[in-house]
Amino acid sequence: MPHKITLTGSATGPLREYDRYVAFDMREKGSPSAPKGLKKSTFISYTVFVAKKAFNKTGLTKKSIMHEKVLIQGEPTLDIPIDECPGEIGVICFQITVLPNKNDKEANESNDKKEAKQEVAATKQAEKQEPVVKEAKTVQPEVNETPVQEKKAAQPKKQQPIQPKGTQDVVSFDDIIVPEAFLKTRPNPVKTEEVVEFVKRTGHLDKPLTIDKGSKVLKDGYRRYIVAKTVKMDKVPVVYEYQN
Repeated sequence: MPHKITLTGSATGPLREYDRYVAFDMREKGSPSAPKGLKKSTFISYTVFVAKKAFNKTGLTKKSIMHEKVLIQGEPTLDIPIDECPGEIGVICFQITVLPNKNDKEANESNDKKEAKQEVAATKQAEKQEPVVKEAKTVQPEVNETPVQEKKAAQPKKQQPIQPKGTQDVVSFDDIIVPEAFLKTRPNPVKTEEVVEFVKRTGHLDKPLTIDKGSKVLKDGYRRYIVAKTVKMDKVPVVYEYQN
């Protein structure tokens, strides 16, 4: 099976157009340390090749490609002419996804905090306006003492994280295996962004992923898998598809 490669970042140079595809360069930082006796890796340069049809669906332009953060999934290649591949490694792109802008995310978080402060202020104001009614206390020592068992029962139960309807289990994101057929597809970026925004608002996916119980192979929900990877979820909700 060919080696798969995933890149995250922005283009480091202008977009180059060819007959049926476009190309741009990216760069990733190497590991800060290496085994004793080996040289440290600094930066690795890549040249990414994307079909024009797939690139146009992202809504990216020659100018925006250098400012937008993208997720590239593909495989390395040595079959591209060197004059078209200035990077150290060529990458055939199976899927390109535009990731949410950090400034937009910070603006949304700022608005959420502002709304939360306004709600707290409104609650305090309402409490000040409510009339205080003093009630006469009747001292009953035998009633004031609550048995230990009743005190334990009165303690609130620890809330479990909210999961989407139909969830059968919650598994580690890293345990899920994505078939090659999914990697060659590209979910609609607009719908993908809608799911990302839903997760930001609610803290969970809109639907669980469907996987095989034994092998953990993804059967359905590749868009939500991409979203979970984008927002860096450690665990994801799933339903199982049992093989006969």
